[in-house]
Amino acid sequence: MVSHHARTPYRGTALRCGDGDPEPVGGGEGRGSGLEFLARLGSGPVRITSDVLADLEGVAGAVVLSTCNRFEVYCDVAPGADPDTTRKHILEVISTCSAVSPEELALALDCLTGTAMTEHLFAVGAGLDSAVVGEREIAGQLRRCLASAQETGSASGSLVRLFQAASRAARDVGSLTALGDAGRSMVSVALDLAMARLGRRDLSGLSVVVIGTGAYAGSTLALLAARACTAVSVFSWSGRAEAFASARGATGLTSAELPAAVRGADVVIGCSGRGPRLSAEEFLAFRQGAAGPPVVVDLALSRDFEPELGELPGLGLITLEHVRLASPREQTDVVRQAGDLVRLAALKFEEDRQARLLDPAIVALRGHMQSVLAGEVAKVKSQHGCTATAEAVEFALRRVVRQLLHVPTSRARELAAAGRQDEYTAALETLFGLDVTAGAKVEPGRERTGPAAEGDTGLPGCPARGRQGFQAAEDILPAAS
Repeated sequence: MVSHHARTPYRGTALRCGDGDPEPVGGGEGRGSGLEFLARLGSGPVRITSDVLADLEGVAGAVVLSTCNRFEVYCDVAPGADPDTTRKHILEVISTCSAVSPEELALALDCLTGTAMTEHLFAVGAGLDSAVVGEREIAGQLRRCLASAQETGSASGSLVRLFQAASRAARDVGSLTALGDAGRSMVSVALDLAMARLGRRDLSGLSVVVIGTGAYAGSTLALLAARACTAVSVFSWSGRAEAFASARGATGLTSAELPAAVRGADVVIGCSGRGPRLSAEEFLAFRQGAAGPPVVVDLALSRDFEPELGELPGLGLITLEHVRLASPREQTDVVRQAGDLVRLAALKFEEDRQARLLDPAIVALRGHMQSVLAGEVAKVKSQHGCTATAEAVEFALRRVVRQLLHVPTSRARELAAAGRQDEYTAALETLFGLDVTAGAKVEPGRERTGPAAEGDTGLPGCPARGRQGFQAAEDILPAAS
């Protein structure tokens, strides 16, 4: 699997995936890793979705994680596909959808594979890679992006297991550490800034207008309700405000009602980013006759308000950049503990994933052995019925061994002829736990001249009748687990 991700720089440090010590997080000089670049990725002519990428040749599945702070694509490379070629195709599609050149994408997007990718996703889900370290919103965003990919059939089994494991790791971090105990999030920090601008200790009694009806707007309304702010109205450019607001105890607004609501608002919060931006002139027209300037909070990546709004006299404009700069840092020891849990979870996942890669080979080997054994047992039954002697069974089982050893023996000769006998020896030691060197030395007095030396066949007996009925040879082998 491979992931491509871009994120915005922010103040502070976080434990980077695969790293034991804190390292500053941020885009390198000349890299398009800021808010504007992320906004460009999300506002191109075609929306970048999981199903668009999953349809590419060489891609077995895809999940897109796009938030106000990051753009990440997780792809499962199909068996036999060339990873480099597949990555090139992915970048081409992202470029076409976003209208960002492939050259700029190559500089701005990090590519991670294997354990590094797993650790990164687990850290993201736990809130370790967020602007507000330890925030819980990202865990829900992780679940929603996976659910969306599953609905379109874009998520492969490998990606489903990866994201579900990331969610489990996030829950473990939440329950086993103090990370995020304060319940901080991007929205909570933004509301704290708004109260500071207004000189208030709480939000009770204030009138708030929220623009947007997405998951971010839902989190905003939930936090406003938790802070005893009841005078909340919602507007949506898509016309979904009434249903969205009524389900959350707020008031829906139409386009005709928006100007009056903004005029009477103390706080206006933008969480959409999909409609037209409100300009300074439009906002002044909405506020004509109002008692005083409000606080405007723009939490949309693509912005709901033009930047010039912040230049209006007395108006306080709070953007995502302000939120990042004001985000409190978690205690280093708490972050380190959470990072250790994330790394252990990622290593365990990778170990399990590597073990699963051999499942087809193990199944094939067991099937082959059972097939050969069944054939030999059928021959014994055909020739002897229920009167098979121990010698006949032994002879049949020896034939089984010869057949099972035929290909490995032939391969031994071929590898030895090519000077690769060490590879064969290492394979035997790895697969069967054999000490080949020790096995080559025969202890004195232990030589055997034949299978029936001193009456010992070395195999279970096979009496002929009644309780001495025929013992199926497959019972001798351990059952497949």
